[in-house]
Amino acid sequence: MFAGGPTDLASSTLRACQQRLAATEAQLLSYAQDLRVLYQVERAHREQIEQAYHSTLVALSRALDLRDTETEEHSLRVTDCALTIGRTLGLAPADLTALELGAMLHDVGKIGIPDSILRKPGPLSAQEWGVMRRHPQLGYEILSAVDFLASSLPVVLHHHEKWDGTGYPDGLSGEAIPLAARIFAVADAFDAMTASRPYKSALPPEIAFERLRADAGRHFDPRVVSAFLEAVGHPAAPPASAALGRS
Repeated sequence: MFAGGPTDLASSTLRACQQRLAATEAQLLSYAQDLRVLYQVERAHREQIEQAYHSTLVALSRALDLRDTETEEHSLRVTDCALTIGRTLGLAPADLTALELGAMLHDVGKIGIPDSILRKPGPLSAQEWGVMRRHPQLGYEILSAVDFLASSLPVVLHHHEKWDGTGYPDGLSGEAIPLAARIFAVADAFDAMTASRPYKSALPPEIAFERLRADAGRHFDPRVVSAFLEAVGHPAAPPASAALGRS
């Protein structure tokens, strides 16, 4: 029997429970600290892997640009432009990342295009143009085995589709074209117009803006064109009827 009375027994039992509880709390706190350290290490490791992937893709995009000497640095410029449009449209961070990677790798399929076509100084024949038009599908096939690029594949496959359905490879039209591909198409067209090539001079930005406005609703998503023009400080002009109404 317990030497003291009932009160002493209760007090002793309570103290023992409190001691066990304190020990359990200390152990749980230690576990929590260990988990926090492990999480921080894992997060840092994941960020290092993501940075390594990103650096590798940047290097690959530059290598692709160097192969086609007429478009050196094109991928970096058009990626920056596409991201500017995406942010203006309010894309989520994950969608911006997918857009960025797709833009950097949009022409990876040109790896499969012979130099005799890719670097031809003059116009392509109908047969050569048919070969060149295969590069979006080739790029899609090359990258489809890379799981972390799955959300970027629509840009690679559909960046030559047009709003009115006259593009390639699938002749998609309107909102059937993935939004990221519609964004990229505007950025790509602007860069093509404002960059110098051996066979043409660069257009002034103002003329390129006007051409994008003219092709909105035909080649390009009007909403995307408006977002681009807003981002660069050249908002779309009001409709003629509205302008007349204010005169």
